[in-house]
Amino acid sequence: MAAVVRKTSLSQQGNDFAYWQTQSYEKRIEALEEIRKEYKQWDQSSRGDGEHVQPGFQRVFRIVKR
Repeated sequence: MAAVVRKTSLSQQGNDFAYWQTQSYEKRIEALEEIRKEYKQWDQSSRGDGEHVQPGFQRVFRIVKR
């Protein structure tokens, strides 16, 4: 299989929004989940503390009525 490379100017580049609008919601959610996982891995490695990062909220807030 031969690699295909196309050079374009910035004004001729495709629109990411238009591409994702053509995809099903399942594919969009899968892509978003993959980005989230990659970010969590990057965030954990950038801290360098080896601490396991649990998915979810970073802080817990308590709502108090006055």
